[in-house]
Amino acid sequence: MRYALLVQGAPYSHQAAHSALRFASALIDRGHRLETVFFYHDGVYNAQRLATPPQDEPHLVEAWQRLHHEQGTALLVCVAAALKRGVIDERESRRHGKQGHSLAASFELTGVGQLIEAAMTHDRLVTFSP
Repeated sequence: MRYALLVQGAPYSHQAAHSALRFASALIDRGHRLETVFFYHDGVYNAQRLATPPQDEPHLVEAWQRLHHEQGTALLVCVAAALKRGVIDERESRRHGKQGHSLAASFELTGVGQLIEAAMTHDRLVTFSP
């Protein structure tokens, strides 16, 4: 089966992001394909490149990036939710006259239309919310 995940919880504030990663791992272990993860609302903080958790905690941003590199999973971030929260890529940084960017590599800013497309084209869309 082809899966998409919707992650709406910030890392380290709620269990949603960690649960989504564990679910992703279980899917892959059972031979399913995780093609898309869409980060929405506070879930966009999962794409924050400046996150530096303590060494005894899981580094969720790096875990998402590993998923992308190992499985080819698209890591899509709602641009409207991200901009409101200061999660911004280089292009948007220039467009808005900001001095830096905070979107981690492997993540892509996109519109909510990509979420709708994922819901329509994947076998399952599973939501992880706080």
